[in-house]
Amino acid sequence: MTLSPKEIAGRDFPRERFQEEILAGCEPVVLRGLVADWPAVQAGQGSPARLKDYLSAFDVGARVEAYLGDPAIAGKYYYRPGLDGFNFERRMMKLLDALQLIVQSLQRADAPSIYVGSVPAADALPGFAAGNPMPLPGPGVSPRIWLGTRSNVSCHHDTFDNLACVIAGRRRFTLFAPQLIGKLYVGPIDNTMAGAPVSLAASADGPREGEFPLFEQIRAQALRVELEAGDALYLPKLWWHKVESMAPLNGLVNYWWDAFSAGPDAPYTSMLLAMIAIAERPLAERQAWKAFFDHYVFRTQGHPLAHLPQEQHGLLGPLKPENYARIRARVMHMLRLV
Repeated sequence: MTLSPKEIAGRDFPRERFQEEILAGCEPVVLRGLVADWPAVQAGQGSPARLKDYLSAFDVGARVEAYLGDPAIAGKYYYRPGLDGFNFERRMMKLLDALQLIVQSLQRADAPSIYVGSVPAADALPGFAAGNPMPLPGPGVSPRIWLGTRSNVSCHHDTFDNLACVIAGRRRFTLFAPQLIGKLYVGPIDNTMAGAPVSLAASADGPREGEFPLFEQIRAQALRVELEAGDALYLPKLWWHKVESMAPLNGLVNYWWDAFSAGPDAPYTSMLLAMIAIAERPLAERQAWKAFFDHYVFRTQGHPLAHLPQEQHGLLGPLKPENYARIRARVMHMLRLV
């Protein structure tokens, strides 16, 4: 049986409901038709040239990084054998030149696969956001553009919440919950294709028998969904996702933001600092620190000072309006002393 994320009718979905029902749930949700009325979607449902002309109206000549892959890889951007480099070429070019190359490649069976991703619309296509408004993430969250031919992007996670909106073509998402990380056979965190580590098991095509035995235990727990132009998927941070672009020409707009941020510091930064401070200490000491993290950070048994009156919580009181700055100042002072 194939598992799927929750689906709702997305058109005209209120921001208040998005905040209260979707963000708070921390589960993937498909919003069908959320951006079906966008001019970009209307252009994407026409010819490839029509989408190119639409985007050209906003173009300011920005240079972007494009991935180009030999036809033999069939759009699967991945490592070479042994994790020794990658099976594609990175090339800097103007966004419109990349889009022109994508459109031209649709006429050739032997053309390379081409992929341009994570392009900030504010830099490359100013005016796009105003013409295709998205109120759900809130003010100050800007869109990014993803364009390309058929592709298969390896299973990875983001450290931000993600609202992904298909504007052209069709995309298949395969999702794994963050709690399954220990059975996903994650690759290096510093030798990556696009910044995020990937699941070698969930990304592999035809792995050798017995190569990823733990992954076989969770393979059936994957959520799968296909999005058409106009549909959107909300992905909470840390959910693993493999993304297949299935049409000859595919376009997506996404929004990254931290829906629950209390300040400028990111949880991933804290994890890296904890790695160098704790990861290679003796097991018994790591378990002791884990108990303290569970108590003070993850609060598995509730607030650590629930037995005291709130006015006595001090630094463990609410982060806003004052304690966030106080704790941050203490951390920065301690780091400077090292």
